[in-house]
Amino acid sequence: MIYVLLLVLPAVSCFYVAPFILTFCGQAVGWYLRRKSRDRRAQLLARVQIEEEELHRGKKEEANVEEDGWETIESHVTGWATNGGKAPRDWEGVVGFFHPFCNAGGGGERVLWAAIRATQKRWPKAVCVVYTGDRDVDKSAILKRVEQRFNIHLHSPTIIFLYLSTRYYVLSSTYPYVTLLGQSLGSLIVAYDAFSLLVPDIFIDTMGYAFTLAFSKFLFPAIPTGAYVHYPTISTDMLGSLGEGGQGLNAGTGRGWRGKAKRKYWHLFARIYSWVGGGVDVVMTNSSWTQAHIRSLWGPARAERSKPSDVEVVFPPVAVEELERAVDVSAESERKRERVILYIAQFRPEKNHTLILRSFAEFLNQSPDKQPTKLALIGSVRHSDDATRVYDLRLLAHELKIKENVSFICDASWPEILDWLRKSWIGVNGMWNEHFGIGIVEYQAAGLISVVHDSGGPKEDIVVEFDGGPTGFRATTAPEFAEAFRKVFALSADETLLMRRRARASAGRFTEEAFARRWTSQVEQLVALESSSGTGF
Repeated sequence: MIYVLLLVLPAVSCFYVAPFILTFCGQAVGWYLRRKSRDRRAQLLARVQIEEEELHRGKKEEANVEEDGWETIESHVTGWATNGGKAPRDWEGVVGFFHPFCNAGGGGERVLWAAIRATQKRWPKAVCVVYTGDRDVDKSAILKRVEQRFNIHLHSPTIIFLYLSTRYYVLSSTYPYVTLLGQSLGSLIVAYDAFSLLVPDIFIDTMGYAFTLAFSKFLFPAIPTGAYVHYPTISTDMLGSLGEGGQGLNAGTGRGWRGKAKRKYWHLFARIYSWVGGGVDVVMTNSSWTQAHIRSLWGPARAERSKPSDVEVVFPPVAVEELERAVDVSAESERKRERVILYIAQFRPEKNHTLILRSFAEFLNQSPDKQPTKLALIGSVRHSDDATRVYDLRLLAHELKIKENVSFICDASWPEILDWLRKSWIGVNGMWNEHFGIGIVEYQAAGLISVVHDSGGPKEDIVVEFDGGPTGFRATTAPEFAEAFRKVFALSADETLLMRRRARASAGRFTEEAFARRWTSQVEQLVALESSSGTGF
């Protein structure tokens, strides 16, 4: 009996002691990273001060150039400034934004830059640090692209870009197998790279790398973490897509022993993903669809850890007001519109440009009036894979005998996009379970009639009935999209103008001002946690 106890007791002790050892090791590494980045932090803050002084000396008259009506955003959190904490507007901490592809030019990047602008206006003395892997582009070039692509003007001195050398580890191409797990574990390497450059006071992931937030808590338990979730890394819809009749990139891949193995792997990953999300302090999602999935996945773990805040919807910012000013929607503007079907989306596989090309070909083949109609595909090209994808789409257009009717516009500037929105008739989106659909709201704000995939955010939040009538059409298959195109062009002039105006009015729910207020309301909770914990250097 004694020998049995001697054998069992060490194993039991290790079982109970191991978590404490692991926690101690994590915090020891965190202490090391803080110490390692302390000098760099001082240097960066000094650089911010120098740039501020230079800006004020050279451009005093531009100090208040952005008078757009919402630069002063009132506090929504009361009674938090305890332990001598500063008033919210005087907070001077460092907010770290984890966004390795900040220069990509997509909807996720619009959210990032609008979030930084709202943060700058709410806390003028705070410093926004962007951890990016875009090492070939300097600060001025990135900010210039932000202005050209999104028409978002940022306060340059209080933005710092820290360049990651490990972005390779979050590329999907790095992991031909077990991609979800590979990218998630790879994000830990990239996060360590980020923290070794600078440890922030608040850490926010704006790209969907939830594992980095758990890693931050492991290293720095007192640093508040926030997540803006565009799309759950895995969802019940994805799990369901493996079966017969599924949709998306993995449709029907659950057959055979490989399919069964994939299903088990995905279910295991979903459990890990749910546990990881349970530790995030503040969670924002971009749509009702994403909110429902994140609540389902992260909710139980968050409740178990007694997280006080709920998962909140913060609709992405869309340049609704600007589009209303720039694009006329009237009987007169109708005469200037052309039979153009417009698709604004990055050239990524999940955007399903193939479906739209096939739908357009079917529409042209069945169109009774044979009026000339064009399809314009506008999107950013991030890297060689995207460039190859555009080439393949051109080949498909040639095979479908519609190449003369299809235009590819890569990396278009904002003025170019405005021109297309002014003259196009229909705005289309073919992605299954599009998480939100900023481009679709842009269609509506510009008065285009939307034809979108009948799923995700477009179905639940955007292309819905408004003011007693439809704001567009939804479809799933190529024949359904082709039929929707036919219905739009068959509308009378009065019906068309009425639907355009109804869609524009509906888009008013997704303004940049609404985003800024919701964003700052959530981030104020993180500022409150940071102030009360005293995590600052």
